[in-house]
Amino acid sequence: MTEKTIRIGTRDSELALWQAYTVQKKLNDLGYKTEIVAVKSQGDILLDKPLYELGITGIFTKTLDIAMINGQVDIAVHSMKDVPTALPIGIVQAAVLERANVLDILVHKGNLDFLNETGTIATGSLRRQAQWLNKYPNHTVVDLRGNVNTRMQKLQDNDWSGAVFAAAGLERINLKPETFIDLDWMIPAPAQGAMVVVAMGNDNFTMDAVSQLNDIETEICTYIERQFLRTLEGGCTAPIGALAKYNEQEDVIVFKGTLLSLDGKQKLEVDKVVPIKEWKKLGFHAAQEILENGGNQIMIELRKQLKPNTN
Repeated sequence: MTEKTIRIGTRDSELALWQAYTVQKKLNDLGYKTEIVAVKSQGDILLDKPLYELGITGIFTKTLDIAMINGQVDIAVHSMKDVPTALPIGIVQAAVLERANVLDILVHKGNLDFLNETGTIATGSLRRQAQWLNKYPNHTVVDLRGNVNTRMQKLQDNDWSGAVFAAAGLERINLKPETFIDLDWMIPAPAQGAMVVVAMGNDNFTMDAVSQLNDIETEICTYIERQFLRTLEGGCTAPIGALAKYNEQEDVIVFKGTLLSLDGKQKLEVDKVVPIKEWKKLGFHAAQEILENGGNQIMIELRKQLKPNTN
């Protein structure tokens, strides 16, 4: 095997590094030489503004995209839900790893009485905010930014009732506390729980290496979810949820998607069960159904509300 070392680009948070080391081990087990190259992204540095105000859907991926295009790294490892549906020219999806836990969870402080009363919930995700307010309209939602370690600390330091996290992120770095509940009613972000590896499309050596890590079931399900997101024209920050699952016994894809207004008062959902052979257009057709049933108007309002402030 050639001696080329595959340089793995990653953000420098604990979770991002865990993801990069996971990919590194898998490549090393296949006989490839690797090294980790950690960089800081704007998304980690600019913690004083909500993500949507920065006007960049790919804020967590932009720095690594530039490093890859400039030849400083060969691949980048991301939480797939953070990756824009349109990749920069020259960069391609090389592998999607087998999916972990897809659920959102509520981390609380040992007392759940607030679920039947008033409470304050922290989340930086407009999708989680909208779904929470839809179910608990008398609650207050506050913004919560930073990596998972920072957000867990902020929860402890404030008098909030709880905060919403992706289960997979906390499980990967052993931060999941005993005081949590699964939010199985909340539709996750498209591709939540999945890790994606991107590479330069013209780098045949690296593409061949990384393609061996691909999990086809996860690739198909995340493709459907991201197609749903892309068809709605929602960036990573819009209140859009999607989850596709493969039912092996019946050889079908089970899909659920949702679009909400920011305040959670408007909510559109779509449920589909289709034969596996029809997966390629499932996300598109589900999104069209949402748009035709009032989703167009919700998206128009969302674009007005989420327009970046240029002052």
